[in-house]
Amino acid sequence: DSSYEDRYDGYLTLAEYVQVFLNHLTEQPGCFETEIEQFAETLNGWVTADEALQELVELIYQQATSVPNFSYIGARLCNYLSHHLTISPQTGNFRQLLLQRCRTEYENRDEATKGDETTRKQFHAFVLFLAELYLNLEIKGTKGQVMRAEILQEGLRELLNALFSNPVDSNLICAVKLLKLTGSVLEDAWKEKGRNDMEEVIQRIENVVLDANCSRDVKHMLLKLVELRSSNWGRVHGSSPHTEATPENDPNYFMNEPTFYTSDGVPFTAADPDYQEKYQELLEREDLFPDYEENGTDLPGSGEPYFDDIDDEMDPEIEEAYEKFCLESEHKRKQ
Repeated sequence: DSSYEDRYDGYLTLAEYVQVFLNHLTEQPGCFETEIEQFAETLNGWVTADEALQELVELIYQQATSVPNFSYIGARLCNYLSHHLTISPQTGNFRQLLLQRCRTEYENRDEATKGDETTRKQFHAFVLFLAELYLNLEIKGTKGQVMRAEILQEGLRELLNALFSNPVDSNLICAVKLLKLTGSVLEDAWKEKGRNDMEEVIQRIENVVLDANCSRDVKHMLLKLVELRSSNWGRVHGSSPHTEATPENDPNYFMNEPTFYTSDGVPFTAADPDYQEKYQELLEREDLFPDYEENGTDLPGSGEPYFDDIDDEMDPEIEEAYEKFCLESEHKRKQ
């Protein structure tokens, strides 16, 4: 009837309303802050049954794992709804149903990393969405403190194991993206528990560089990641360990902004004054390897001029770094 249509702007189904909003956020992510409250308020008047809540979770999950670059804003959306949706049925609230949906994909990790290109592409999108959820999904502890979901921390560790267990190029590229996104946070969390999981991850990477039959360029990406971690993930610290973090001395100060990395592994966010310049450089650099996008596909085969030119000879800088790394690793093994 007319009152129903007026209330929901003429959309006849929940799926229509949610999908239009998700597409709107994809095209204009800057509208998140100004429109999320009204979106949640509308959902609270509409999502009043278990089935509707399940449908909402599935719609957001599909958008976050199938639309390029929506994983970050999708994770922020999930965090907001987990705190502002009023429905909480016995089958589980929004956050519980979301994690259950993620678990379905997570349990197929070993098969997915060995699957065909399409299967791996879908799996890699899920991995990066889960990484964003780990960074953005806030959970209140028993004493009211804000925490990250520990179950996601453990899940990311197992996902890394699965990716490294089948070290083809696309799986390794996904692992690099995952660690660039969450490496510093994961290492801090593991250290707080007295665990050295990141050392084990780095050792796994070194073994892959030495032994796996992945491409030269992917080995270089892995070496750059090891280098980034050795510089404490590029984080800046003041002269005193107790110096308060500020936008000037800590690139991770703006926790709600996605973090990108320059060609030298230096992190930057939209809060940096020269963000546009750095981001444009990032886009131009990725254009050199058009197939190294979110889908993680392999490099083109022979017959393409660019790669034919570099096939026979390694770049001197890469070759020098690779040889140095091999010598150091061999020395460590003998010790």
